[in-house]
Amino acid sequence: MKSTARRRLPNRGRQLAIACTLLLLGAGMLALRADATEAAAGLRTVDGDVQALKKELVDLNRDLFRLEEELLYPASTQVAVFLSVNVGTFFALDSVQLKVDGKEVANYLYTEREVEALHRGGVQKLYLGNLKAGEHELVAVFTGKGPHDRDYRRGTTVKFEKAVGAKYVELRITDRDAALQPEFAVRQWD
Repeated sequence: MKSTARRRLPNRGRQLAIACTLLLLGAGMLALRADATEAAAGLRTVDGDVQALKKELVDLNRDLFRLEEELLYPASTQVAVFLSVNVGTFFALDSVQLKVDGKEVANYLYTEREVEALHRGGVQKLYLGNLKAGEHELVAVFTGKGPHDRDYRRGTTVKFEKAVGAKYVELRITDRDAALQPEFAVRQWD
């Protein structure tokens, strides 16, 4: 019996040692898992911080752009010229040249996608600048394909009075159905 008792003790000791080792390994695994969870939470926090910084940067960039426009083009002297197309079946726009008081301020060559955007109701800002108060002359020359696929070059002129405050001018290309010709109109916004 003594020999049986001796065998059980070492076996129980071995089992106890194995159990302790397993407990320590389990505790170590839990600690590693906790560290991994903390690291993942830390990464999520860093990712959230990066996203927040990106948003703040976009907002700051927008604010700086507005401030730059206000400084460069104060409302008291600002003039903006826009272009829109209404229908446009009698004229395929290719380019626009814009002159203010005899000085060329814009010359724009259109792509097919830009013309399509204008036909879908888009409005393009052709020019943004400063003019002193008084009378001014705006000349716009439109180039493209007219009726019967012929080259077409047409201009329109408008004299306008610039007062203190912003001035907005819209150049509009429309169809004149009665004459089967394009019409180039100018509309002033105050």
